[in-house]
Amino acid sequence: MAKQPPKDIAAATRLVAAGRRPEWTGPAVNPPVWRASTYLYEDSAAQEAGRHVNADGLFHYGARGGPTQWALADALTELEPGAAGTMLYPTGLAAPAMALLSVLKAGDEVLVSDNSYDPSRNIAVHALRDYGITVRFFDPLDLAGFPAAIGDKTRAVLLESPGSLSMEVCDVPALAKAAKARGLAVLLDNTWAGPTGFQAIRHGVDLSILALTKHVGGHSDLMLGSVTANAQYYPRLRKRSLMLGQQASPDDCALALRGLRTMGVRLERSSVSGLAIAEWLEQRDEVAAVLFPMLPGAPGHDLWKRDFTGGCGLMTVVMAGRDAPARDRLVDALSLFGIGYSWGGFESLVLGVHPERDRTAMPWPPRGIDPAGALAIRLWIGLEDPADLIADLERGLAAWAQS
Repeated sequence: MAKQPPKDIAAATRLVAAGRRPEWTGPAVNPPVWRASTYLYEDSAAQEAGRHVNADGLFHYGARGGPTQWALADALTELEPGAAGTMLYPTGLAAPAMALLSVLKAGDEVLVSDNSYDPSRNIAVHALRDYGITVRFFDPLDLAGFPAAIGDKTRAVLLESPGSLSMEVCDVPALAKAAKARGLAVLLDNTWAGPTGFQAIRHGVDLSILALTKHVGGHSDLMLGSVTANAQYYPRLRKRSLMLGQQASPDDCALALRGLRTMGVRLERSSVSGLAIAEWLEQRDEVAAVLFPMLPGAPGHDLWKRDFTGGCGLMTVVMAGRDAPARDRLVDALSLFGIGYSWGGFESLVLGVHPERDRTAMPWPPRGIDPAGALAIRLWIGLEDPADLIADLERGLAAWAQS
């Protein structure tokens, strides 16, 4: 049987040990995949009693999950000091949707960080407004102006730090403190760093959102999301999620548990390679800016150094002085970087991105960068040898320079 680990262990050790309760694993190292829609009761009295008990870890019906889902949720909760529980969702996009719907109702207002991921903006702009919820976007870097943005009907704020396209790091503890002083729920998309790189709830966040498709899955073969919440908001999150039939497949949860065990070493490799590549790109004349918080001197580096214990290899590179066809030539010339959405897997990816299309309160490009010919590409640095990736980028920059 698996032994219960000590409580005071490092995050890297917790990645290996968390969620492996003996009652869920038995003699196996990993929790088995429990596929079940129906769980059987001993008798009618037990079935009737089950109707009145709605708690994690108790067999009821497949929509409430089973040991495979509970093991993953338990592990994610253990990774967030101060958390009360975690809910799982079939996609990363479902996670912010359910987090928002658990704290908002018709007539409420939510403030959304202007650097939020495009799908999160779509939830806010379309779904929430259709439900009678007012949405306003704000600049999360304007800390002094934030209190004035909070209105009488504001009930929540959605942050994303760093922004997944433009990499701004906001002062989450200060924004959370100001929000809570006015009674707001604080939500954060913490996918970039994850709980091993940024302990969201310890820094004042109420609901921490992850696209488990990314780092936790790690192999580009599953869709999954999660929300981990503190004691104040977890009961509301769980109730609303179950009410709307949200649950994750046990097979996908098993894949996520497998990925979780190696996430620490994969993130370390991606971060080290990412920093080496960012430093190389920073010296190139073709590059106007490297937006990567782990890079000394980059926007947000001081806050990253203060609040974070890790990161990953996701960055945005602002190219200088050419046009969109030049960007396409650069992207198309790369052979080790696949062209594709998502990130966080073992393979490196590249994507031409357009932050300017989704801005209402923040400038693009960032202040200090000449907007003429400023075109952005997003790079995910995977597990390949960084020297090979640099050689590939060298070929891409040669294609960028062609007339």
